[in-house]
Amino acid sequence: EYVAGSGILIDDKGYIVTNNHVVENVESIYVELADGSTFSANIVGTDPLSDLAVIKIDAADLPYVYWGDSSSLSLGDWVLAIGNALGEGIIATQGIVSRLNVSVNVEGNTLYGLIQTTAAINPGNSGGPLVNMSGNVIGITSVKIVASEVEGMGFAISSDEAKPIILDLIHYGRVTYPWLGVGLYTVDPSLAAALNLSVERGALIVEVVANSPADIAGLREDDIIIRFEDKEISNVADLVRAIRTSEIGEEVEIVFVRGEGIKTTSAQLIERPTP
Repeated sequence: EYVAGSGILIDDKGYIVTNNHVVENVESIYVELADGSTFSANIVGTDPLSDLAVIKIDAADLPYVYWGDSSSLSLGDWVLAIGNALGEGIIATQGIVSRLNVSVNVEGNTLYGLIQTTAAINPGNSGGPLVNMSGNVIGITSVKIVASEVEGMGFAISSDEAKPIILDLIHYGRVTYPWLGVGLYTVDPSLAAALNLSVERGALIVEVVANSPADIAGLREDDIIIRFEDKEISNVADLVRAIRTSEIGEEVEIVFVRGEGIKTTSAQLIERPTP
């Protein structure tokens, strides 16, 4: 069976970024460049959590992309999605940035910090670049919401989220994430009313893994985390991103609500165990 996907040449040494779901469970990878030349590729590293992968072809002096700064994007900015749509070769579609910093659940795994765009994204586009009007890569096309009533809801992993992950994949072949060891649910006003909570925003702990940093720090089920270091936490995505941007081994201060009271503890993050 043949699966079409897209990728981005990121340097002149033959490293190519694509989506993890494009290269997962494949027997062989075959890359065709824009000039028609073809290569077989090897997997350098994959990261299912961010849906990113790096592969490599044996070639030199290749043209490569320039990374843009996804934090400078605004709603309504024009973007192009470029990729091997439907396996038909390189196709460009245009659209605008319709939302920023979106979380989307894909088959049980949540992707964070995504850019939502109206640019048409089709099967085969996965792993291709989302570029700004200067031609700089500001995102890596990842998912499309497919439903009969839905039009123009494509998502890309932002370049700022992707960059450190790509560097880890090239250097180590994998990505390590700091881990607190909690299962979480977002607190919003309706949940707060239903459960009679004392706050309307935060990350509600629904599970604490035994002997995890959270367990050792004294966190318990039903605690609501509202601050992590210097970051205010209003939902699960805030907390996940705060943890991911911390260091393994770092001692972090956590402010949480228990019942009516506000408490503070500190936890030492460890490396996320492999699932």
